[in-house]
Amino acid sequence: MAARNTDRRATPRPGDPPLGPSRPTPEAELAEALRTGPFSAALRAALAARGLALHRVQHRLAQRGIRVGVTSLSYWQRGVRRPERPESLRAVTALEEVLELPPHALTRLIGPRAAGDHPPARTYRTLLEPAAAVESLLASLAAPADGGLHTVIHYEHVHIGAHRELVARDSQHVVRAHRDGVDRYLAIHHGDPGCDTERVRVRGLGNCRVGRIRRHGASGVVVVELLFDGRLRAGETAVMGYRFEDGTGAPSHEYVRGFTYGGGQYVLEVGFDRTALPVHCRRFARPSATAPRVAVADLTLNAYGSVHLLEQQIRPGVLGITWEWD
Repeated sequence: MAARNTDRRATPRPGDPPLGPSRPTPEAELAEALRTGPFSAALRAALAARGLALHRVQHRLAQRGIRVGVTSLSYWQRGVRRPERPESLRAVTALEEVLELPPHALTRLIGPRAAGDHPPARTYRTLLEPAAAVESLLASLAAPADGGLHTVIHYEHVHIGAHRELVARDSQHVVRAHRDGVDRYLAIHHGDPGCDTERVRVRGLGNCRVGRIRRHGASGVVVVELLFDGRLRAGETAVMGYRFEDGTGAPSHEYVRGFTYGGGQYVLEVGFDRTALPVHCRRFARPSATAPRVAVADLTLNAYGSVHLLEQQIRPGVLGITWEWD
């Protein structure tokens, strides 16, 4: 049952109990969208708060010497495309002035491409080594190339057992829809070598239920639908908890997560059984599954036998923690 940021209440009648809090004002929704993103939701909220139609925005940009089509503006606010070229980024800077926003309020949400680092989206082929298996399973679920959701906050806890195996991983995940009609999230599990996908179990821990499951034994990949209680509208959020139970693979040496889109926060915690602690842990990032590791840093086990990383602003690519056994 998805927890969403909507408050659809009927008009009260005589004798009805008082209604709860009303829907946030356009200014409040704008402030939240500028804080959490994504860019499309923030632009859409700014247009709504200022009461400006796209053709009026186009006209005001033209007065500042910026030429951008109404179609492009529409694509940006719907999340179909993102401003990437230098002239488009100049248009976004001018948009901040037109929409009476603080400097960089929108440009900071565009992500790594604006800073010249990485493209705003990646394909599974660049992030996962068993990409063909993942794409095959997604195709069997008729999954669109863009699932319609961006991460706001994702906390993930990986449990490593007494035999050094990946026992389970729990996720608490907040996502935001950037188009109307999204009613599910597709979660991917890639087990360690030797993983028996038929024995991997998936549980919905809160605000979602497990739908169809697809397994690819040769690559150790499992893809599952996590269903919300209804369809999200663009800009709405959903909070969900889910768990993959594994424990079937060889001793684990690392855990990685790939991100096709930037934006949002991610926390990865790896907890080890007290009877089987590693001797060395490191965090790392890399722009693709085959690229060299970058941003490598040592991590120190705490008194509870765990380490973690925090990424304040996700970039497309791979994040992970690796460890060494004695």
